[in-house]
Amino acid sequence: MKKSTNHAMALLLASIMALCAMACGATGKPAAGSAQNPATQASQETAQGQEAAQDPASQASQETAQGQEAAQDPASQASQETAQGQETTPVAPAEKNGDIYILFTSDVHCGVEQGFGYAGLQQVRDTLESKGYETILVDDGDSIQGEAIGTLSKGETMIDLMNDVGYDVAIPGNHEFDYGTDRFLELVQKANFPYISCNFSHNGELVLEPYVIKEAAGRKIGFVGITTPLTFRGSTPTNFQDENGEFVYDFLQTDQTGELAYKAVQDAVDAARADGAEFVYLISHLGNEEECRPWTYADVIANTTGIDVVLDGHSHDTDQVTMKNKDGAKVTRSAVGTKMACIGYSCILADKGISETGIWSWPNKTSAPELLNIQNEMRDKVSAAGQAIAEEMGKIVAHTTVELTIYDPVEKDNSGNPIRMVRRGETNLGDLCADAYRSQSGADIALLNGGAIRVSIPKGDITYGNIIAVNPFGNELCVREMTGQQILDALEWGVRTVPSESGAFPQVSGLTYEINVAVSSPCKQDKNGIFAGIEGERRVRNVMVGEEPLDPDRTYTVAGQDYMLLKHGDGYGMFDEAPILKQGIKLDNQVLIDYIVDTLGGDVGEEYADPYGQGRIVIVE
Repeated sequence: MKKSTNHAMALLLASIMALCAMACGATGKPAAGSAQNPATQASQETAQGQEAAQDPASQASQETAQGQEAAQDPASQASQETAQGQETTPVAPAEKNGDIYILFTSDVHCGVEQGFGYAGLQQVRDTLESKGYETILVDDGDSIQGEAIGTLSKGETMIDLMNDVGYDVAIPGNHEFDYGTDRFLELVQKANFPYISCNFSHNGELVLEPYVIKEAAGRKIGFVGITTPLTFRGSTPTNFQDENGEFVYDFLQTDQTGELAYKAVQDAVDAARADGAEFVYLISHLGNEEECRPWTYADVIANTTGIDVVLDGHSHDTDQVTMKNKDGAKVTRSAVGTKMACIGYSCILADKGISETGIWSWPNKTSAPELLNIQNEMRDKVSAAGQAIAEEMGKIVAHTTVELTIYDPVEKDNSGNPIRMVRRGETNLGDLCADAYRSQSGADIALLNGGAIRVSIPKGDITYGNIIAVNPFGNELCVREMTGQQILDALEWGVRTVPSESGAFPQVSGLTYEINVAVSSPCKQDKNGIFAGIEGERRVRNVMVGEEPLDPDRTYTVAGQDYMLLKHGDGYGMFDEAPILKQGIKLDNQVLIDYIVDTLGGDVGEEYADPYGQGRIVIVE
């Protein structure tokens, strides 16, 4: 590393090399239904190993793109100088060397001060450019939602920061629509970079361009965007209706074969090639989860041609994969987890073409900017944005003597990352949140989708910021009167993917139930992925309300969020005929605060000590 390179960045890159010999991502084949979280191991990583299996959803194997020559990695040149007591100095520009680094992020979920943070991202980019590389920065979706910095500004602060760090292109993930489709389109106009998507349409017409061409080092690089068709139910379905309640926005979710999505990608790839693109990257928010079929990244690769590299998000994994496309050509897929734990890269050498695709990771709880005292323009801008809400977010509202978790404390995914248990089983935080809705409403039962519970709460003081992070969506408490049969249908729908994860998984209060995973899901869905009935043997059994079996013919009062009970969120469509007893009572974060403070006396205690919950949900093999 040249002497002019700043000391903080040198230590950052040296730390990445030294902290762990293992890569940030997977060391084995990814499970189609596994939930992956931020990487916890540091290193630079590329896909290694075996050829992909025949099944598109499971053939994602760990194989390097054969025949490609690795780029000289700037991280491997890191000096051992320390940054103690020194601030980051500006990185001097260098003569261009003809090589290109495409940098990518995914599922940032407002985590601009975590992992590398946006300050670390800027420093990595500046360092590469100081060595003569040209860079392009892209995002794979789900950036503007997830923490108070996004929630309180309805995404605007995040767009400002993305403009500041200099993104060149982005795609919408499902959570870009959480503030409403009209709001997302306002943010698109505010962005200094294009949003692209080949499958997001309004009354049959594409809303965004399906691809964009970027030029660097005299070469044309095509970027094609695709948003998961599950956005329709994975955000709020009513966000995609007009004032008359008619669905006018579409993500090609009505085609359950996946063929329309594959064709949309293929058409965009072919158009980009015809427009002169020498290389084509698919920026996708698809993921690898079972419920994403037939629209996983593997499904799309297996049914298309002409894509060189897939930069993928949605499932928060860090798997580095090479598999074969429709013509048998190898395609590399890279994912970077969430919350800026990793930065992805793909290097294009002037004389070799695409040489290497992989990730750099930051495994520490303390962020890179904080630990290494990175001081640059983005650090200042991120700090300023954070300070605007820090006082409110730092207010202590309660206390917990136990850790309240969304993760399995033991089981890990193929990358060694914790499983998001709240999306496939009971957790103590799931119990707490469901109890809050039942207690605050006075209902008989509470149902709460696991995807609404976003982060864990550590043992100790609970701040307003902790609560906002758990419930960042601004959903409202409501109550409906439901038959026992509607409740049975809701449970059946919510557990249909177990043991794979799903945001629809129902955390409960006031009832208990069992799931027989040996029975295949009998649930049917309509063209939009909304519940449409049951055909066959049910998985859910032994449903009890208190000491009594649930009566299908009796009515019960059921509390939950409007997202799930009123708006078809996660595909819950069985409640349409249920009378609405209460709605708009209070926001989700206030429900949780009031329950802990008023009902539990301000302290979450031993009744919630078991991370696996209180035995309300039993999974039977």
